[in-house]
Amino acid sequence: MRTIETLMLRMRPLALLFLAFHLLAWNASGQIQHPGAPAWDAMALRDIPVEHFPVLDMTAIRAADAVTDAEKTAPWRFGIEYDVALSPATHGVWNVEGNERVWRLAIACPDAVGISVRFDAYRLPKGAEVYIWNADRTDSRGAFDHRNNKEWGSLAVGMTAGDHVVIEYHEPLAPSFEGELEIGQIVHAYRGLHRRAVALAEEAARGPYGNSGDCNINVNCPEGATWATEKRSVALIIDGGFSACTGALVNNTLQDGTPYFLTANHCLGNPNNWTYLFNHESATCAGNNGPIDDEISGGTLVASNSGSDVALIELSETPPASFNVQYAGWDASGAAPSAVTGIHHPSGDVKKICFDEDGPTTANQGGAAVWFIDEWEAGVTEPGSSGSPLFDQNHRIVGQLYGGGAACAGSVNNGQPDWYGRFDVSWDAGSSANSRLEDWLDPTGSGVTVLDGWPDGAVSFDVDAGIAVTGLPEQVLCGDNTINPVVNLTNMGANVLTSATISYALNGAAAQEVAWNGSLAQYESEAIGLPALTMQGGTNDLVVEVLNPNGAVDENGLNDVIAEEIQAFEGPTLDFQLVLVLDDYGSETSWTLRRLGNVVYEGGGYADGQNGTEIVVDLCLEEGCYIFRIEDAYGDGMCCAYGEGSWTILDPQGDVISSGGEFEGFDQDQFCTDDMRVSGFAPVASMRAFPNPTSGALQVTWGDAVSAQGGEVALLDLSGRRVAAQRWVAGATRLELDVSALPSGTYFVAWAGDAGGQPAVQRVSVIH
Repeated sequence: MRTIETLMLRMRPLALLFLAFHLLAWNASGQIQHPGAPAWDAMALRDIPVEHFPVLDMTAIRAADAVTDAEKTAPWRFGIEYDVALSPATHGVWNVEGNERVWRLAIACPDAVGISVRFDAYRLPKGAEVYIWNADRTDSRGAFDHRNNKEWGSLAVGMTAGDHVVIEYHEPLAPSFEGELEIGQIVHAYRGLHRRAVALAEEAARGPYGNSGDCNINVNCPEGATWATEKRSVALIIDGGFSACTGALVNNTLQDGTPYFLTANHCLGNPNNWTYLFNHESATCAGNNGPIDDEISGGTLVASNSGSDVALIELSETPPASFNVQYAGWDASGAAPSAVTGIHHPSGDVKKICFDEDGPTTANQGGAAVWFIDEWEAGVTEPGSSGSPLFDQNHRIVGQLYGGGAACAGSVNNGQPDWYGRFDVSWDAGSSANSRLEDWLDPTGSGVTVLDGWPDGAVSFDVDAGIAVTGLPEQVLCGDNTINPVVNLTNMGANVLTSATISYALNGAAAQEVAWNGSLAQYESEAIGLPALTMQGGTNDLVVEVLNPNGAVDENGLNDVIAEEIQAFEGPTLDFQLVLVLDDYGSETSWTLRRLGNVVYEGGGYADGQNGTEIVVDLCLEEGCYIFRIEDAYGDGMCCAYGEGSWTILDPQGDVISSGGEFEGFDQDQFCTDDMRVSGFAPVASMRAFPNPTSGALQVTWGDAVSAQGGEVALLDLSGRRVAAQRWVAGATRLELDVSALPSGTYFVAWAGDAGGQPAVQRVSVIH
């Protein structure tokens, strides 16, 4: 069955932001797991070689933990780390199973509640997969595959429950290259993690990565209800056997979902080898356990500064839509908050929340500029909370936890202070981009110092009307040149919305207004139709704005204006089609169709595992010439090692005018809606242009039979515009065109005699 896909003409910035939130499916390159299942029944467990690790000295370990567990700047340890060098070349066993080679190695850690591994070498060919599963087959991780390859060549994988796990590696019998896989670290978790029943009574009340004091408040308790948006930005940092710190995703002025992650400078080790655990929270107020699957593996440090104890990391990939993350807003103005809230992972526990109702003061602590909190009114922080965000009363980040003496004293906090590195100092105090935040969080150079969260606004206002516009063409406007926009008016404010004005302007003309009256409670919407608008050929700019909600000034201007570009053809159009047949890795395929350098259609990011699925894209084209380009992110095309993928372009009669599928990084072709029709030229019997491609002189020849007539040879670009031309006199059979000054690209040579009729046309390439 064919699936029909109609794509937008050009993705405008506002549309991109909306789609990025709702359709985000990024190329996976971190610890995101992919579909698949281990072959854990293909080989008896007793036949898999085992690497044994020693019984832990728990008396000594508990004594050491008793000291560090009380130190806020120390990470919370839940596991013992072993440095190893275990690879398929030196350990484990290989088998041939079907059309694969499979390598397995077991890891045994006595009495472990969980085991994690870090691959210090991880570079997989396409078709290879790694799984990790426990001996009783109740828990597994993977598949990890070539999409998890990183530029730094390692991969940290989260915990698998149990004291006996198997690492299983599948590789095709004829891989594109031999995979590199070496385990560099094993972590024996001795406390905390339990995705199954834990026999030890002392572990029964612990969360998966730790346990915090009784005075902490789960983020999903009633006290945290108004922070449901901001909590989605916060993640636990896991470094080997340590719940090292906490941090948060932060927004930037492009609001494009770049995964910048804020934490503390003193937390730094090697962010490449960290895992970042999102949504690790109890669903209830009293619970002590939560999900541990929403992890990103690895990140790159982009900025740090001890002067405010700040670090900014770019995660190795964007959290997918299933994580439902928020990019927190921030305030770099330096304004003193009237109240602050912390969201964090104390002692590696599930997500908690704490409140200071009278606001912090500025201070200097250990040489760092900080916000000083004399005492928490509710909740507290602990080791593992370091780096966690401090939000002001407007739900914007103003700092990250540096240290302090606050802790639980039974079911209440001990009344001691905490201090947070100041975001406003981190913003611009550094001398270069790698020591300050503004270069990364304000890449547009807008000068903004206060920004709300994305994709959901951080603050609820009393008067806040927002709009969205529907009824616009999702592609170039074909045929009828009118549109019928619909404005969806939504009350985002706390007060009932009873009136507003909708203003709209097309192509810079004077704005028109539509008055609206009604009654909308918070988050209720109403559709308001605008009059039919006539588009001109080319690009049309439509600006729609909501004004005067309830006769007042809108308190939130971020959702008041929608600006859209609408492409329309002014002449007749032709119905072409693009037919894509997907291979096994549709997520690697992307394509564009351009005319005059502008993207007319584009697509990509298809589902994996859909080999043979046919995608049909209807292309409404005006007369002219187009460049089609298709890319494969992995560099092996669409055919034929991993499926029978292909692409085909059909003309209005259903005839194939271009096709392909076997390529490496990209394939490209040019076509015109009528290759043999070049305005203003007449036919001759034959013509040849050479060399092709060329960089300097282009020789053009034609047959003696028609040399008696004079005529013209012209060089046309893809728009049909003449960029060079030369006349010839009767009797000539050759001339030369100088193309040395032309930019590289595709052109058409048109040979036309003075007798009139259909021209001869040849496509040539100019390459410099």
